[in-house]
Amino acid sequence: MLNRHEAPGELPPMPRALPAFKDIKRYWSKSGQCWAARILPGEFYVSTAGELVVTILGSCVSACIRDPKSGVGGMNHFMLPFNRSSGGDSGNAYVSLETRYGSAAMEQLINEILKNGGRRENLEVKLFGGGRVLEAMTDIGEKNIAFARSYLRDEGLNVVSEDLGGTYPRKVRYFTDTGRVQMKRLERTDTSRVANEENQYLKKIEKPAAGPIDLF
Repeated sequence: MLNRHEAPGELPPMPRALPAFKDIKRYWSKSGQCWAARILPGEFYVSTAGELVVTILGSCVSACIRDPKSGVGGMNHFMLPFNRSSGGDSGNAYVSLETRYGSAAMEQLINEILKNGGRRENLEVKLFGGGRVLEAMTDIGEKNIAFARSYLRDEGLNVVSEDLGGTYPRKVRYFTDTGRVQMKRLERTDTSRVANEENQYLKKIEKPAAGPIDLF
């Protein structure tokens, strides 16, 4: 586990990223006094070295999951695909593969934690996001929240805290070894930037898949 760096001067070496995350952007966090990874929509990150994981959420949801005994933990950042042609308030607004996309985001995070020393019976979960920041699709945040809660309930995983819903974007900082979370509700001036980023992500995931999606 990486100790917090207190002495001035030279930074401690950046811990080696797990093989699945070599392309994730990492940097030294002065405020956290540790190495940090920033994840974007559709990404996730797991660390065995006490790193900080940072993301900004609008309608998306992030699950922060760790094994407090092993110190292995991580965060994902996901949004269910949305069928714009069905209308924002329709009960059939989500494409048929919605749960498969969401399940993949959750399963990949959990499986990576277990693969690197975590134990399922020890896992604790914290949930964030699902704000109503995409005005054209007013219920997408609520759908993301409902999916995350349902998935975790069905899997028998313990949600120890959450901050969900509202009309504002959030910045979330998650310390993977201690489980500490720092969350900041962003100003409305940040909403258009976050919404634009999520709209671009929606366009990407709404495109038909090239082939079948296999979950594990």
